Amino acid sequence: MSKSIKLNLIFKYLNIKNNIKKNFIIKKVSDLASAKKNDLVFFSNIKYLEMLKKTKASLCLIKASHIDFLPTNCLPLISKNPELDFIKITNYIYKNINLDFTTNNILKSKDIKKKFKNIKYGQNFICGKNVNIGKNCVFGHNVIIDRSFIGNNTTVGNNVVIMNSDIGNNVNICDSSIIGKKGFGFKTIEKKIVKIPHIGKVIIKDNCDIGSNCNIDRGSIRDTIIGNSTFIDNQVQIAHNVNIGDYCIIASQSGIAGSTTVGNYTTIGGQAGISGHLRIGNNVKIGGKSGVIRNIGDGKVVMGYPAIEFREFIKKNQK
Repeated sequence: MSKSIKLNLIFKYLNIKNNIKKNFIIKKVSDLASAKKNDLVFFSNIKYLEMLKKTKASLCLIKASHIDFLPTNCLPLISKNPELDFIKITNYIYKNINLDFTTNNILKSKDIKKKFKNIKYGQNFICGKNVNIGKNCVFGHNVIIDRSFIGNNTTVGNNVVIMNSDIGNNVNICDSSIIGKKGFGFKTIEKKIVKIPHIGKVIIKDNCDIGSNCNIDRGSIRDTIIGNSTFIDNQVQIAHNVNIGDYCIIASQSGIAGSTTVGNYTTIGGQAGISGHLRIGNNVKIGGKSGVIRNIGDGKVVMGYPAIEFREFIKKNQK
């Protein structure tokens, strides 16, 4: 999702005085790691210093005390509170980004049949004009799709909502799941709760299986990603910006908090909870009802709350 905007409009909106050229164009807002030329980012946490040094962004909201950390390709936009100003700018650029579509943007039944000749769908199939669907797809009753791409041979159950998503080939999404709605993003600033905008997508790659009553939230700035051939059981919550690798298995009633990365071939037991901003390695096994609050390296088997290595867990519980 991108939108070019002249910088002087942002200066006017935030009442910022700055020496940057007034005709400077921002193509989009981004995060430090994935930013490209003419992107706007922010930096406020020293934890992400290495990302700042490598960013390809052209402009960064930053405190005056952190300017020396910026790479030469990135201009500073001085701010006392970079994150808050970034939130304000993003909300300003992407007005109404999370509103559902209006009746003017819905395809009529005759147009659906004309545009998508190789799909089947049930009653009350509501499809936005900015949707693309591949061949041999099947949709159940009461399905809503908008601002999304769906690949070939994908099956979607009843009462499913898909928005702001790219769905791959041979994907199965079961009844009552909601894909691509905004995440639970907020920031408490000066005793006020400020909503963090969600402008990213959900990307579900090929051959995935999504159970019933799952929620997969769209990313805030970057995308939420589900890797190839990953299977997700019923009633699972995947928060914004989560990145799950290939061939993972996630059992029922599990939850993964925002911005956590899960490697390939990882198994997560039922009712397990994983905190946000963590890195879970490849070939990891997380026992049912575990609570993960720290990073986990490749090949580890963990269980309990807080989750510890399985052998240690067994020893503690043999007494």
